Amino acid sequence: MSTAAPPADWHRLDPRTVLVTALVVAGVVAGAAIPVTLGLTRWFSLPVAVLQALAGAVLVIGVAAGADRVRWHRTRYRVGTERVDLHTGLLLVKRRSLARSRIRTVDLTANLMLRLLGLVTVRIGTGEQGSESTLVLDPVTRAEGERLRLLLLERAATASPGVHREGELAVLDPRWIRYAPVSFVAPMLGGAAAGAVMQVSDWIGAQGQVIEWVGDRFRETPLLWTIIALVLAALVAGVVGALGLWIEMWWNYRLEREAGGTLRVRRGLFTSRSISVEEARLRGVDLVEPLGVRLLGAARLDAITTGLAKDHEAKNADHNTLLPAAPRTRADTVAADVLREPDTPTGATLTPHPRAARGRRLRWSLAAALAPVLLLTLLGALLTPVLLWIALGCAVVGVPVAVVLALDAYRGLGHALSGRYLVTRSGTVRRSTAALERAGVIGWTVKQSVFQRRAGLLSVTATTAAGGGAYTAYDTDASEGLTFAADAVPGLLEPFLERAGDPGRPRP
Repeated sequence: MSTAAPPADWHRLDPRTVLVTALVVAGVVAGAAIPVTLGLTRWFSLPVAVLQALAGAVLVIGVAAGADRVRWHRTRYRVGTERVDLHTGLLLVKRRSLARSRIRTVDLTANLMLRLLGLVTVRIGTGEQGSESTLVLDPVTRAEGERLRLLLLERAATASPGVHREGELAVLDPRWIRYAPVSFVAPMLGGAAAGAVMQVSDWIGAQGQVIEWVGDRFRETPLLWTIIALVLAALVAGVVGALGLWIEMWWNYRLEREAGGTLRVRRGLFTSRSISVEEARLRGVDLVEPLGVRLLGAARLDAITTGLAKDHEAKNADHNTLLPAAPRTRADTVAADVLREPDTPTGATLTPHPRAARGRRLRWSLAAALAPVLLLTLLGALLTPVLLWIALGCAVVGVPVAVVLALDAYRGLGHALSGRYLVTRSGTVRRSTAALERAGVIGWTVKQSVFQRRAGLLSVTATTAAGGGAYTAYDTDASEGLTFAADAVPGLLEPFLERAGDPGRPRP
């Protein structure tokens, strides 16, 4: 196979990609070798099974490395004055191109192996939906990745008005790790750990022994305490997993403002990540307070911006997070620095919503809590009284929790105008305080159900091309909500309003 260099204006990926692929596949094969070898011992002796597994491993690694060698040879890229081109493929050659004027993100990622070799994966994106809006160079040298990032995100430096800081805006405080165990990730990881134990034991044919061993440990323990002990064990595993995940994701965290108006987030222990956000595309911030984190007085800060990666490979990469869970005062300070404002709009005094909104949340929460209770009661009357006791337990626990969450959700409702931003807040399990630049609003959606109309309420939604695309003030007073929308973006909503009776009470 020819290894001739590409034309002068074209570049190739780093040839060590073949080594990376071989090592990764070798790790996967090594993990699968033990159960495969044990499975082969059912038909062959142990030495023969080991030799067969070894031969299969060598074959798999060789095929994977050979395929990646072909990919490397047939892949090339170039950065022109107007476009970035990527050509790849053997039989079916794919030629893809992005206009440089549309490029919004150049993110660098490197797992532990790539870091040891001084390589990175570069993702160049326009922020639009679909994989065709992203070019991936995997891998190139770190120096080449930095060169591409600076070159493709190069913008004329423009001074923005207001008080702001340049350079470093935030760095990791190790004390923030205390917020990891109270996130919803901990119970999810605990359940995943329990499921993984059962799955792996099934693979090696030892699931029955695992269940028997657990049963022996709790043979003399009442069922209730057995369940409690197993749940606590899963939670402990989840807490440990949440701590490890936090360290991996946020170690070496640093938020800084670079020359030319670019916010850069760098983080990661084993897998390093570098995410860049153009300030020209920033439309606001979202202060997110999950319930457990909020109880400890902390919040996370997300960017509301256009043009962040949205393709399927990056949708779970936390591309919009500017600050991990940190003390609320620290999050407000970083928000003000990011927005170049003397005071953060997320700390503005909000207009409370009418009491009718509280009644709606109480009804919704009670309905959600009592629905399973009614179902269990019906089944208990038809099948077994045990379900009646379960229904009673669900009611005793669920109803108070539903009432508390409903009241908390009502207290969290609010909206306001703060300088250049409109602010909306809602949620209880996940409370969100979004500060959206008024200039970024491209439309309004006003919704009023039959029940809202009877209560004199409505919901107004600001639509935007940034962030989640829609930010809603739920269950506002009908007149207050329309006035809020009309004042936020003068001239946008007025053509669709008519005034009747009191001229200060607009209605659709």
